[in-house]
Formats: sequence, C-alpha cells, structure tokens
Amino acid sequence: MACPHVEYRETDGEQSFDTARAYCAVAERFVQPMRADICTERYGLDPAADCEIYRERAGLDWDEPGDGDAVRRADTREQSETESTETSESAGGAESTGGSE
Repeated sequence: MACPHVEYRETDGEQSFDTARAYCAVAERFVQPMRADICTERYGLDPAADCEIYRERAGLDWDEPGDGDAVRRADTREQSETESTETSESAGGAESTGGSE
C-alpha cells in the first residue's frame, strides 16, 4: 500500500514547479525523490517497513516489523528458491554437456 501521507504538488504556495514534487503531510515538507520512492513503493520498498516518518506516525519501533516486512521476507524467500532452482538446473545442463566430450 502506497503511503497515504504523500501527495504531489505543483506549487509550494509561492513558487510553481515544472513537475509535481512529493510532499509529505506528516513531515509538512517536500521530500527528496529517493524518499518519494519509498512512499510510492518503488524498488520493493514499503513505507511501513522503510520510512521513519511513516513508522513514527504509526507508533512503530524499529524492532517491530512493519506491514511490508512479512511480505518482503516471503518475496525474498520465493526469489531465493527460484534462483536456487535456476542455478541447479543450469549447472546440471553444464555437467551433462561437459561429461559427453
């Protein structure tokens, strides 16, 4: 779930921008593009797990998992299993090719 506290604005009240910028309603300020990546869940990031502003607002300590932590662990485990299977399959193919020479 994308962060409900981020919104994109084309003005700061005094100045207009060519492109909309990420504004965090909790921090009451514009945020850097890298932080907006967390807000919009780019690259597998999750506000509940990766953003200190979101976690503080939700009352989460860093030693408590956020909502996205369990999902991320499952995704990572699934990706590792897939990579392991692909690696063993390609290694098996290489052995059979090498053994026939």
